[in-house]
Amino acid sequence: MTPFKLRMRAASLLRRIFSIRFLKFGTVGVSGIVVNQGVLYVMQEHVFHVANVVGQVDWLLLNASLSVAIFLATLNNFFWNRLWTWKDRVQHQHRPWIVQFGQYTLACGVSIALQFMFTNLLAPHVYYLIANFIAIGVTSVLNFLLNDIWTFGRVKLLGKAAVRQPK
Repeated sequence: MTPFKLRMRAASLLRRIFSIRFLKFGTVGVSGIVVNQGVLYVMQEHVFHVANVVGQVDWLLLNASLSVAIFLATLNNFFWNRLWTWKDRVQHQHRPWIVQFGQYTLACGVSIALQFMFTNLLAPHVYYLIANFIAIGVTSVLNFLLNDIWTFGRVKLLGKAAVRQPK
Protein backbone atom coordinates (compact mmCIF):
# COMPACT_ATOMS: atom_id res chain seq x y z
CA MET A 1 0.00 0.00 0.00
CA THR A 2 1.32 3.43 -0.93
CA PRO A 3 2.08 6.07 1.70
CA PHE A 4 -0.71 8.22 0.24
CA LYS A 5 -3.30 5.46 0.71
CA LEU A 6 -2.07 4.86 4.26
CA ARG A 7 -2.46 8.58 5.06
CA MET A 8 -5.95 8.61 3.55
CA ARG A 9 -7.01 5.61 5.64
CA ALA A 10 -5.54 7.20 8.77
CA ALA A 11 -7.33 10.47 8.00
CA SER A 12 -10.62 8.59 7.50
CA LEU A 13 -10.15 6.79 10.81
CA LEU A 14 -9.38 10.06 12.62
CA ARG A 15 -12.45 11.74 11.08
CA ARG A 16 -14.56 8.84 12.31
CA ILE A 17 -13.13 9.08 15.83
CA PHE A 18 -13.36 12.89 16.08
CA SER A 19 -16.96 13.21 14.93
CA ILE A 20 -20.28 14.32 16.42
CA ARG A 21 -21.25 10.65 16.52
CA PHE A 22 -18.20 9.90 18.69
CA LEU A 23 -19.23 12.74 21.03
CA LYS A 24 -22.71 11.20 21.28
CA PHE A 25 -21.11 7.80 21.86
CA GLY A 26 -18.97 9.38 24.58
CA THR A 27 -22.01 10.93 26.22
CA VAL A 28 -23.76 7.57 26.24
CA GLY A 29 -20.52 6.09 27.51
CA VAL A 30 -20.53 8.49 30.46
CA SER A 31 -24.01 7.25 31.39
CA GLY A 32 -22.65 3.71 31.09
CA ILE A 33 -19.74 4.59 33.37
CA VAL A 34 -22.19 5.88 35.97
CA VAL A 35 -24.19 2.64 35.73
CA ASN A 36 -21.03 0.51 35.71
CA GLN A 37 -19.33 2.24 38.62
CA GLY A 38 -22.57 2.51 40.64
CA VAL A 39 -23.44 -1.16 40.25
CA LEU A 40 -19.83 -2.20 40.90
CA TYR A 41 -19.78 -0.16 44.12
CA VAL A 42 -23.15 -1.50 45.33
CA MET A 43 -22.17 -5.08 44.52
CA GLN A 44 -18.76 -4.83 46.23
CA GLU A 45 -19.72 -2.77 49.25
CA HIS A 46 -23.24 -4.04 49.98
CA VAL A 47 -24.16 -7.25 48.15
CA PHE A 48 -20.85 -9.07 48.58
CA HIS A 49 -19.79 -7.28 51.75
CA VAL A 50 -20.99 -10.18 53.94
CA ALA A 51 -19.11 -12.75 51.83
CA ASN A 52 -16.01 -10.56 51.92
CA VAL A 53 -16.15 -10.40 55.72
CA VAL A 54 -16.19 -14.21 56.08
CA GLY A 55 -13.03 -14.55 53.99
CA GLN A 56 -14.07 -15.30 50.39
CA VAL A 57 -11.52 -14.75 47.65
CA ASP A 58 -11.47 -11.02 46.76
CA TRP A 59 -10.81 -11.46 43.03
CA LEU A 60 -13.78 -13.82 42.68
CA LEU A 61 -16.11 -11.28 44.25
CA LEU A 62 -14.63 -8.47 42.16
CA ASN A 63 -15.22 -10.45 38.97
CA ALA A 64 -18.79 -11.31 39.97
CA SER A 65 -19.43 -7.63 40.67
CA LEU A 66 -17.77 -6.64 37.40
CA SER A 67 -19.95 -9.10 35.48
CA VAL A 68 -23.18 -7.59 36.77
CA ALA A 69 -21.89 -4.03 36.35
CA ILE A 70 -20.68 -4.59 32.79
CA PHE A 71 -23.89 -6.37 31.73
CA LEU A 72 -26.14 -3.57 33.01
CA ALA A 73 -23.89 -0.85 31.57
CA THR A 74 -23.81 -2.67 28.20
CA LEU A 75 -27.61 -2.90 28.17
CA ASN A 76 -27.88 0.81 29.05
CA ASN A 77 -25.37 1.82 26.36
CA PHE A 78 -26.92 -0.37 23.67
CA PHE A 79 -30.36 1.18 24.02
CA TRP A 80 -29.08 4.77 24.17
CA ASN A 81 -26.72 4.23 21.22
CA ARG A 82 -29.48 2.62 19.18
CA LEU A 83 -31.98 5.36 20.01
CA TRP A 84 -29.64 8.35 19.77
CA THR A 85 -26.07 7.84 18.54
CA TRP A 86 -26.89 5.77 15.45
CA LYS A 87 -30.60 6.60 15.04
CA ASP A 88 -29.93 7.90 11.51
CA ARG A 89 -28.84 4.47 10.31
CA VAL A 90 -32.38 3.25 9.83
CA GLN A 91 -31.35 0.20 7.80
CA HIS A 92 -30.58 -1.45 11.14
CA GLN A 93 -33.87 -0.60 12.84
CA HIS A 94 -35.79 -3.37 11.06
CA ARG A 95 -33.91 -6.08 12.96
CA PRO A 96 -35.33 -7.20 16.31
CA TRP A 97 -33.52 -5.40 19.12
CA ILE A 98 -32.49 -8.68 20.74
CA VAL A 99 -30.62 -9.71 17.56
CA GLN A 100 -28.91 -6.34 17.37
CA PHE A 101 -28.11 -6.49 21.10
CA GLY A 102 -26.39 -9.83 20.49
CA GLN A 103 -24.35 -8.25 17.70
CA TYR A 104 -23.59 -5.23 19.92
CA THR A 105 -22.49 -7.52 22.75
CA LEU A 106 -20.20 -9.48 20.43
CA ALA A 107 -18.69 -6.23 19.16
CA CYS A 108 -18.18 -5.11 22.76
CA GLY A 109 -16.79 -8.50 23.77
CA VAL A 110 -13.21 -7.55 23.05
CA SER A 111 -13.59 -4.34 25.05
CA ILE A 112 -15.27 -6.19 27.88
CA ALA A 113 -12.48 -8.77 28.03
CA LEU A 114 -9.88 -6.00 28.01
CA GLN A 115 -11.80 -4.13 30.74
CA PHE A 116 -11.70 -7.24 32.93
CA MET A 117 -8.01 -7.71 32.24
CA PHE A 118 -6.98 -4.08 32.86
CA THR A 119 -9.18 -3.76 35.98
CA ASN A 120 -7.69 -6.92 37.47
CA LEU A 121 -4.15 -5.85 36.59
CA LEU A 122 -4.58 -2.38 38.07
CA ALA A 123 -6.77 -3.20 41.12
CA PRO A 124 -3.88 -4.44 43.28
CA HIS A 125 -2.13 -1.09 42.73
CA VAL A 126 -4.96 1.45 42.82
CA TYR A 127 -8.50 1.65 44.24
CA TYR A 128 -10.71 -0.77 42.26
CA LEU A 129 -13.09 1.98 41.03
CA ILE A 130 -10.14 3.97 39.65
CA ALA A 131 -8.73 0.81 38.04
CA ASN A 132 -12.09 0.15 36.39
CA PHE A 133 -12.39 3.78 35.20
CA ILE A 134 -8.94 3.61 33.56
CA ALA A 135 -9.85 0.30 31.90
CA ILE A 136 -13.05 1.81 30.49
CA GLY A 137 -11.14 4.76 29.04
CA VAL A 138 -8.57 2.55 27.35
CA THR A 139 -11.19 0.34 25.70
CA SER A 140 -13.75 2.99 24.65
CA VAL A 141 -12.18 3.96 21.30
CA LEU A 142 -11.97 0.34 20.19
CA ASN A 143 -15.57 -0.18 21.30
CA PHE A 144 -16.74 2.82 19.24
CA LEU A 145 -14.95 1.70 16.09
CA LEU A 146 -16.29 -1.85 16.27
CA ASN A 147 -19.86 -0.67 16.77
CA ASP A 148 -19.65 2.10 14.18
CA ILE A 149 -18.33 -0.28 11.56
CA TRP A 150 -20.16 -3.51 12.39
CA THR A 151 -23.21 -3.20 14.67
CA PHE A 152 -24.52 0.09 13.29
CA GLY A 153 -22.39 0.20 10.13
CA ARG A 154 -23.58 1.44 6.81
CA VAL A 155 -24.77 -1.58 4.88
CA LYS A 156 -25.16 -1.17 1.15
CA LEU A 157 -28.26 -3.08 0.20
CA LEU A 158 -28.41 -4.05 -3.45
CA GLY A 159 -31.74 -4.13 -5.18
CA LYS A 160 -32.64 -6.86 -7.65
CA ALA A 161 -31.84 -4.55 -10.57
CA ALA A 162 -28.33 -3.90 -9.25
CA VAL A 163 -27.63 -7.62 -8.93
CA ARG A 164 -28.45 -8.45 -12.57
CA GLN A 165 -25.49 -8.62 -14.88
CA PRO A 166 -25.67 -6.57 -18.08
CA LYS A 167 -26.04 -8.57 -21.29
